[in-house]
Amino acid sequence: MRKNPGSAPPPPQQAWSQAPHNPPPRPYPAPAPRNPAPQGPGQRPAPQGHAPTQTPQPYREDQPYRQGPRRGHSAPPPAPPRQAPKRAPEPSRPPKMRRKRHWGRRFGLMFLVLVLALAGVTFYLDSSLNRVDALSDYEGRIGDTPGTNWLLVGSDSRTGLTPEQEAELATGGETGPDRTDTIILVHISNSGEPTMVSIPRDSYVSIPGYGQDKVNASFALGGPQLLTQTVEEATGVHIDHYAEIGFGGFAGIVDSVGGVDMCLEQPMVDPLAGIDLQPGCQELSGTQALGFVRSRATALADLDRMDNQRKFMSALLSKATSPTTWLNPFRLWSLASDTVETLQVDNSDHIWHLGRLAWAMRGGMTTTTIPVSGFEDNGSGNVLLWDHDRASQFFGAIANDDPIPPDLLTTPPG
Repeated sequence: MRKNPGSAPPPPQQAWSQAPHNPPPRPYPAPAPRNPAPQGPGQRPAPQGHAPTQTPQPYREDQPYRQGPRRGHSAPPPAPPRQAPKRAPEPSRPPKMRRKRHWGRRFGLMFLVLVLALAGVTFYLDSSLNRVDALSDYEGRIGDTPGTNWLLVGSDSRTGLTPEQEAELATGGETGPDRTDTIILVHISNSGEPTMVSIPRDSYVSIPGYGQDKVNASFALGGPQLLTQTVEEATGVHIDHYAEIGFGGFAGIVDSVGGVDMCLEQPMVDPLAGIDLQPGCQELSGTQALGFVRSRATALADLDRMDNQRKFMSALLSKATSPTTWLNPFRLWSLASDTVETLQVDNSDHIWHLGRLAWAMRGGMTTTTIPVSGFEDNGSGNVLLWDHDRASQFFGAIANDDPIPPDLLTTPPG
C-alpha cells in the first residue's frame, strides 16, 4: 500500500476498551444565511435538508407541549410528570384541652344568689312588721332575768274588719276600748324546754296608777305599755319581747297554713263564738279556730278556755314549722306575709326573733297556768284570785330559769 507523502499518518490501533466513550461529534452543516443571496432566473434554491420523520403521539394533558428534537440531536428524555407544589407543613396545634366543669364555683354562685334573695325577703318582711312601744323603761323596773321571756297577747281588736267579716267571725257588736282575750307568758329556758303560762284575763292584780282590777283592764287603760308593766310587777319576770294579734289576724294565719288539726273529747256548741263542733279529730278553719280559743261554754269556763288556747297554740306552731309548710313556697309566703301584716311587736323586735320563738316552741314544752285560790265578786265583777304563796314560788322558778316544781303545775282537766 502506497503512502501519500503529504498525508498524516493514521492513528495507532487501540483496543475497544481504550477507545473513547464519546464518539467525535459529527460535523453540522453550515447554517443557511438569514438573507440568502438572490438567485438568478432559472436557478433553483439550494436544498436545505429535510426535517426528521416524526411519529404521531396521542395528546396527553399531563405532558406539556414539547418541540421535536433538533436535527442532528437525539430526542431528550421525557420530562418527569408535573407534581403539585408541596405546601409547607402547618405547625402542629396543641391537643384541645377538655374544659373542666367548675362545680364548686357554680355551687358557690348559686349559694350566693340564695343568700342574697333570703336577705332581701327577710328585710322586706321585717320592714313590714307593725311596731308599737310596748317595752318602755319605767322607774323601779325589774332587771333582766335569765332566759328569754315573751308576752303574747290576743286582743279583741276588730280593726280592719268589714261588717261582713265581723259577722263571719262572730265578733259581736261590742265597741269601746280594746281588751285582751288571751295573755300568755312564754319562757324559753337556756337549759331546758320552753314553758307556756296562761294568765287568766280576769286575774285580780294591781295596775300601776289605777289600783286593783282585772289584768286585761290594764290593756284598755294604757295599751301594751301598761299591760307589760302590770305583768312584770305581778310576776317578777322581766319581759324581753312582745307580740299582739287581733281577731282577723289570728283567723288569717290559721287559714294560711291550711287549717289546724284538733281532737275534741266533748262537743262544743257556742252561738256567741260562732261554733258548733262535734267530738273527734277534725281540721279547724280560721273561723272555727277563733271560736274554739274564745269560747267559754264549758264546765270550767275561763280555765277551760285557757287550756284550749295552749293546746291550739302548740298545734298551730307545730303546723307552721312542719315540712309541709316550709317546703311549700306558696304556703310559706302566705304564712309569712299574713303574720307581718297582722302582728304587732315591740319597736326592738324583728322577724328573726319571731322565727326563734316559733322554732323553740315547735317541739315539746311545759304548758300550765297560774296557781289560783278561787273566784270573788267585787266592784270589778267576777274576778280570779291567785294563790300568792304558790304563785310566788311558781314565778320565782321562771325568773331564775329553774324547772317549775311539779306540784306547782296546774292544768285544768280536759
